[in-house]
Amino acid sequence: MSNYASIVLQAPSLNLSLLEQAAALANANQLILLGAHSGLLSDIDSDTVKEIQQWAQHNRADFAYFPQGLQDWKNMKVLAMDMDSTLINIECIDEIAAIAGRKEQVSAITEAAMRGEITDFSESLRRRVAMLEGVPATALEQVYTEKLRLNPGAEHLIKKAHEAGIKTLLVSGGFTFFTNRLKERLGLYETHANTLEIDNQGYLTGRVLGSIVDAQAKANYLQALAAKVGADTSQCIAMGDGSNDLLMMQHAQYSVAYRAKPIVQEKAAYSINHSGLDAVLNWFNP
Repeated sequence: MSNYASIVLQAPSLNLSLLEQAAALANANQLILLGAHSGLLSDIDSDTVKEIQQWAQHNRADFAYFPQGLQDWKNMKVLAMDMDSTLINIECIDEIAAIAGRKEQVSAITEAAMRGEITDFSESLRRRVAMLEGVPATALEQVYTEKLRLNPGAEHLIKKAHEAGIKTLLVSGGFTFFTNRLKERLGLYETHANTLEIDNQGYLTGRVLGSIVDAQAKANYLQALAAKVGADTSQCIAMGDGSNDLLMMQHAQYSVAYRAKPIVQEKAAYSINHSGLDAVLNWFNP
């Protein structure tokens, strides 16, 4: 594949006819099919980028523009991901609260925090965790077993990252109960989250142990891992959906808003709204 300006388009609704239409609009020198529902428009007319972006929005397709063409996947070194609503399909704290009959109150705070309307994430987390006081710790296992599912493409993306020697980092404002299980299940390199305090009778106390993993902590963990493996920002991918992921995402050239809140989509370099997490793989030469 060339080093010319390129656009990657992908979505379950795309077909060859639509991709050819986009290639014509972009004055692309070449259309390379990346799969049944994705394509690379190579050596495009850079003046058409906005037009193709609007075309993609109209056709409910994910759009990614690469002015210098595609990097090699094997050159990447770090893949950092948020957990709740990014790697997995739920907000764990909301589902724990649901078991206690308090989901409405807790999820309202979660939503406001993720949209960036509550700027102090640590305080918002403490408020939500306080509402979990008295919930049996068995609720955590129940949420993991009955509610938690990996988002589409998660396993494929992580498998391909590990095959390329990319270090996988899961950083969450959620809880270690879930990140520890996902670390074991997916073979993740490193995970960080908050620890819920459990009393001697096996009930949540409504408190978090130790310092809280907030936006700055997420950024710090990414920077520390990047330094450890000798990665610069161009070799880092950071994926998230909420405003507390934005600081972390600033330290990755490939900052990815996955089905994210508007503030995150506005600030991220790339957005995925229609495809699975493994759509990222099509942004690189194999």
